[in-house]
Amino acid sequence: MSDNGANGNGAANGANGNGNGRSLLSLVPKADEKQTMKDFKTDQEVRWCPGCGDYAVLAAVQSFLPELGLRRENITFVSGIGCSSRFPYYMNTYGFHSIHGRAPAIATGLATSRPDLSVWVVTGDGDALSIGGNHLIHALRRNVNLKILLFNNRIYGLTKGQYSPTSELGKITKSTPMGSLDAPFNPLSLAIGAEGTFVARTIDSDRKHLQSVLREAAQHRGTALVEIYQNCNIFNDNAFEPLKDASVRDDVTVRLEHGEPMVFGADRSKGLRRDASGSFEVVNVADVGTAEIAVHDAHNPDPSAAFALSRLDQPAFEHTPIGVFRSVDRPSYDELMRAQLEDAVESEGKGDLAALLGSGDTWRID
Repeated sequence: MSDNGANGNGAANGANGNGNGRSLLSLVPKADEKQTMKDFKTDQEVRWCPGCGDYAVLAAVQSFLPELGLRRENITFVSGIGCSSRFPYYMNTYGFHSIHGRAPAIATGLATSRPDLSVWVVTGDGDALSIGGNHLIHALRRNVNLKILLFNNRIYGLTKGQYSPTSELGKITKSTPMGSLDAPFNPLSLAIGAEGTFVARTIDSDRKHLQSVLREAAQHRGTALVEIYQNCNIFNDNAFEPLKDASVRDDVTVRLEHGEPMVFGADRSKGLRRDASGSFEVVNVADVGTAEIAVHDAHNPDPSAAFALSRLDQPAFEHTPIGVFRSVDRPSYDELMRAQLEDAVESEGKGDLAALLGSGDTWRID
């Protein structure tokens, strides 16, 4: 592996035919090759604006990856276009800085052809939900074995402050001087609606929580989407301030734990109760009793509760759940594809590409 495996050539070389079919477990470092955060840093200058939330996410990912116990050449980061998409340059793994919105499509090809790789997609709210929206929803519904980190700063940062698909209604920016007329996407609602099997949310500045969510995403077989609230201090500073202000964050943040009652608040006095419409309402625990408080079930195959939870962060982060909203088992696309190919070989023998290309109506031009 080159000193900086995070360039386009590195990705191409890392994805050639060797190793196809090998399991990740057979590619772990030897005992004397224990990796640290330093092993995942490149010699490239990290070039984001000072104070950008991307720095915190980068450090959290670099310090978390050694836990996977995988060789660096068996980890790949694929990105699209945007500030977040510079991520592969700073990871001493293989990587691919691809084109606008198409990272999930490129990563799908890589994950399905190379089961020995751990494939991660890094994207932003503009890259993933505007030009890339179609690719994102199809990766989710197919359940390709990808880990998608969606940095959501609710603005276009790379192109200097235009409104994005997650900007709030009425957002005043350079491209909407009278206020945005577009209703924003809710990334988690979109992912759950697309039948995503693992959907989670975390915050750039909460490193412990961010890494705990990354661990669960890494263990999931299939598409794992993690929305990361990420501050753009230049063009949309303090967009998530209620969740970061120490004086109020415990009263507005609902920390989801599978199998636990959904209570929150600095004194744990508030809770979530499912109402007759299927939505969640905030109640005082003392008024309704603990029996009325809903217990979080991330493994419920019915996505309706997870969807209802995803709606709580609006309009102004008054009650914002973070953590794993949904984590269910469903065969991954790549597993199903490999089984189908194996069945075809068993029933029809070794494939003949030349015969396939020459089948049907053909003609020769002399």
